[in-house]
Amino acid sequence: QMQLVESGGGLVQAGDSLRLSCTASGGTFNRYIMGWFRQAPGKERELLASISWDGSKTFSKDSVKDRFYGSRDNAKRTVYLQMNNLKPEDTAVYYCAAGWNNGVYVYLERESQYDYWGQGTQVTVSS
Repeated sequence: QMQLVESGGGLVQAGDSLRLSCTASGGTFNRYIMGWFRQAPGKERELLASISWDGSKTFSKDSVKDRFYGSRDNAKRTVYLQMNNLKPEDTAVYYCAAGWNNGVYVYLERESQYDYWGQGTQVTVSS
């Protein structure tokens, strides 16, 4: 069983940067592919980034790949989402998730492929 706790959210102004962190406890962290999702009010949850087990490969959603970067530090059992040039439309609850690495996929793109989820952290971007 793995527990995930996100941190680093808050209220920022358009153009600011934030780095979200997600620390895992329990489980073998480097056996999991990690993902970052967000859910804005009235919208479905969407994948932003998926990071391979060793951090060497990262999938990023096209609409944010020039501003958002996922990474991980297995020694610290932590995954990060660096968000630059934030926009009001980035306002959402941000979630990290862990999906078992069965050796078939380098990243995981579907919610159903993730086994564990954090409670989410709110990011609000004012204009």
